[in-house]
Amino acid sequence: MLATQNKKTMITALRRAGKILLDNFGKTPKISVKEADSSIVTETDIQSEKIILDILDEHPEQFNIISEECGYIQAESEYTWIIDPIDGTSNFAAGLPWFGVIMALMKDKTPVLAGMYLPLENQLYYAEKDKGAWKNDKPIHVNRTRQLKDTLLAYSFDHSRDPGKTASEMKLIEKISANIRNIRATNSLVDFCYVADGRIGGVINQTTKIWDIAGPSLIIREAGGSVCDIRKNELDFDVSAGSISDNYSIVASSGSVHSELLSLIDTE
Repeated sequence: MLATQNKKTMITALRRAGKILLDNFGKTPKISVKEADSSIVTETDIQSEKIILDILDEHPEQFNIISEECGYIQAESEYTWIIDPIDGTSNFAAGLPWFGVIMALMKDKTPVLAGMYLPLENQLYYAEKDKGAWKNDKPIHVNRTRQLKDTLLAYSFDHSRDPGKTASEMKLIEKISANIRNIRATNSLVDFCYVADGRIGGVINQTTKIWDIAGPSLIIREAGGSVCDIRKNELDFDVSAGSISDNYSIVASSGSVHSELLSLIDTE
């Protein structure tokens, strides 16, 4: 019963937050820069987060919360909601159609429920651990193409003040581009959605937070994909109060090309 209620609560929150994004899309937003020039927040981020938190507050059981804008809220629970009220804020602020809302429910350090909502397309992706992945109530599966050279891949990239990191990523992009059909990227949840439903074969992002990838990692796995970090290790999420600033990398792809993709990544 609680699992059903959790799913219902998440879907309600995703759709209502998505409506706020739709209502404000195309308007000139007030923008504030956060920890880096490539990381911004708008008033719509705050409005979206508030409606999600209000809905979670009505839930019959209170869980911990980690949200991009408000940070960490302790409820002394083994469960934690992870919230990204707008994933793709820079796209949203620029009037680009690549943005949405992400939520995940963690049991300790493991995602057990996740949803991604693209409000412009009214596409709702969700998954429950060991129960498969869905888009608007239809089951989805990752791309079944067996060779990396026949796939599209998304590589999300942000400027880094560390010139070494930028240089190493440029080398990796060069190597990957020589072994795939093309690189496509929105630098948002859209890339993860397209991996989950099979439109592209994989995605790499070396600069993410827990709210960016906890949900997508579960959905892609439940759609038949493989997920790890850039060093080829399992993702190890931290849901403690000090986890807000932690950086994560992610490599997610269809299982059929995952090992070939990883072979291109130099982890030394």
